[in-house]
Amino acid sequence: MRARSLGTRDAPLVRSLLAADPVANVFVSSRVEVGLLWPGSPATLFGWPAENPRHLLHAGSNLAPVFGPCDEGEREAAIAAFADALGPQRLCQAIVGESGVALGLHRQLRRRSRSYAVEREVRPRQPLMLTRAVPSELPDAPVRQIGMAEFDSYFAAAVAMYTEEVGVDPLAGGGRAGYRTHCQTTVQSGRAWGIVTDGQVVFKADVGISCGEIAQVQGVWLAPHLRGQGLAAAAMGAATRRILESHRVVSLYVNDFNTRAVRTYLRTGFTVAGEFATVLY
Repeated sequence: MRARSLGTRDAPLVRSLLAADPVANVFVSSRVEVGLLWPGSPATLFGWPAENPRHLLHAGSNLAPVFGPCDEGEREAAIAAFADALGPQRLCQAIVGESGVALGLHRQLRRRSRSYAVEREVRPRQPLMLTRAVPSELPDAPVRQIGMAEFDSYFAAAVAMYTEEVGVDPLAGGGRAGYRTHCQTTVQSGRAWGIVTDGQVVFKADVGISCGEIAQVQGVWLAPHLRGQGLAAAAMGAATRRILESHRVVSLYVNDFNTRAVRTYLRTGFTVAGEFATVLY
């Protein structure tokens, strides 16, 4: 059975599938809400099987699979159909999603095409975490929305975070203008939260994705000179409290080897709700 590209007439079915796990699926849900299914969208949403889709694949700068309950045989059939639909030429920068499905898609694609066979890094275990409340005993911190007055310092912090987390400089290869525009949009839309000391951003946490009542935090960073002093949990807790004022759930995913960050999120009230994997190209 083949996969097919979905359109606006498929919107009710797509939303129903995404609603089965709104936290894990918040990225694809957010893309649907801003026009993923419309003609001319820069990305495509595939569904499998073609007649009555039970599984989805967002295909854009990221590949993001959304799979419903199924046995191993159905999962492999869906992954093979999605690989057929994508073709041999890699256009994405990453594969991100539930660990078993994301890694299965990666294996299938790299067997089929050399363009998928040289990944920069595979992060197979990334706890997906969420919280609906911050422990009351956690002290507060002076977290507030970052404004354009602090943009230069925020931008430097964002570059440092990205380089440290992803392992590449986002400004390399002519990427400065695009990344700066992305950061400006984050600040101007009120999605950048942080602590500013003497005009310098020393902590930041962004609402990278949101849809409905779900917010996914990305880009968490604490200035190196403040690390190891017990400040991270209070700062993250304060940012989470602020974000929960306008969302019911705050989520994030984190590399399992970043044990310090995992401990911080657990102290902040986050619990593990699943496991993601990321393949970076």
